[in-house]
Amino acid sequence: MAGPEESLRIDTVKGPVSAKYARPASPFATIVVAHGAGAGMDHPFLVGFTRACLDEGLATLRFNFPYLESGRRAPDTEAVLRDAWRAALEAAWTRRKKEPVWASGKSLGGRIASMCAADGEIGPAGLVFLGYPLHPPGKPERIRDEHLYRIEVPMLFLQGTSDPFASPGLLRGIVKKLGERATLVPFEGAGHSFEVRGHKRDPREIGGSLAPHAAAFIREYL
Repeated sequence: MAGPEESLRIDTVKGPVSAKYARPASPFATIVVAHGAGAGMDHPFLVGFTRACLDEGLATLRFNFPYLESGRRAPDTEAVLRDAWRAALEAAWTRRKKEPVWASGKSLGGRIASMCAADGEIGPAGLVFLGYPLHPPGKPERIRDEHLYRIEVPMLFLQGTSDPFASPGLLRGIVKKLGERATLVPFEGAGHSFEVRGHKRDPREIGGSLAPHAAAFIREYL
């Protein structure tokens, strides 16, 4: 049984940001989750994902980037986003027992985590991408993959096949080049937020449906 969520304040270069931490009785890992560009840590999708992760036996920490904490819509600079990720992972490390700490994120949040991991700024046991933004919509030539090849930890790509931010063929090719450390789980017909046209589902349910995939992947590396 998971305990209640603990509200935290995490210090960043732009001031404190909000975070929420929860821990089951004996977690096998901790997963730190960052939000996407347009919605904060309390978006129903992320709430659903983290609560389902708790049910799977994972401790969870989700946090806000400074721009959303202050009510702004435009994302912070890359340097500020990276700083927030470093601070969030450190907060998770201080609360864990012996379990490994993984990094995860929706779109922008996952991409920034991967950049930090590639450059040695954070040292997660692995990465779980909840819709990786491989390129801007309609611009597959502007591919964001160079840093992925420098990541040495396991990576799980949970991705909708109708996501305009990631051409399925391009992503499959990149995952193949990444080799054994990368796994792609496609969701047929799903968009960037894993919604499927013609099938209305609550965002909490959608987010929650991804947790078993994340937990199973993490267990493979214990």
